[in-house]
Amino acid sequence: MPNTVTVNALNELSLVVNRGESVGVIGRNGSGKSTLMKLVSGQIRPTHGAIHASSTPIMLGVNAALVPELSGDQNVVLGCLAMGLTREEIDERFDEIVEVSGLEKSIHLPMKSYSSGMGSRLRFAIAACANPEILLVDEALNTGDAQFAARSKKRMDELRSKAGCVLLVSHSLDTIKSMTGRVVWLDKGDLIMDGDPREVAKAYMTFTKHLSKGNNITAQKMRSETMAAMNKIQVVNAPLRQVAG
Repeated sequence: MPNTVTVNALNELSLVVNRGESVGVIGRNGSGKSTLMKLVSGQIRPTHGAIHASSTPIMLGVNAALVPELSGDQNVVLGCLAMGLTREEIDERFDEIVEVSGLEKSIHLPMKSYSSGMGSRLRFAIAACANPEILLVDEALNTGDAQFAARSKKRMDELRSKAGCVLLVSHSLDTIKSMTGRVVWLDKGDLIMDGDPREVAKAYMTFTKHLSKGNNITAQKMRSETMAAMNKIQVVNAPLRQVAG
């Protein structure tokens, strides 16, 4: 029998997101970003450890419920029903969904005729209309549409103001810096850094520049030092435990 090798998509990590927070997740391909989102959303179960959430997280994109042959407005109804909204609630929020999506008259066209950007905007508008307490967004906001970026940021700000929280995965550091108040950097399943969006993004950019120039040793040294510094901070800030004598 050939030898089997186990590769952990995510290594052991502890991450707490509080109500009202918008947290960005960055990292190279294969770092575990999408795996993290699937774990939080309940699509997959962790091999070890546990995920605790105050309510059911809603993953941006109700792809399983949407039908390409149906029109955008029909998919709005279908997607909202899949998230548990009533027909009355859908009717009340329909105009808002169309406005956030920016599709206007295209909402009546078959979804199979949409560009990938149009489809992403519609999925965001549907997912965000439910006012979820926990909203997960995975690479869906990089549409290149400045107007939609402004609308989606406004909608995410509204969600946070209602004591919700948002987890946003994106390769666009501009999106991350403009839409989140905290960023975590993952690399090969490890949590490397957790903090201010601009500081984390700057460190990540420096790391990737070293890699692009072939400075792998320098990049790995920086990775190790950054991860060690974060772990040291976590230990110093750890709450004291009462030990029975």
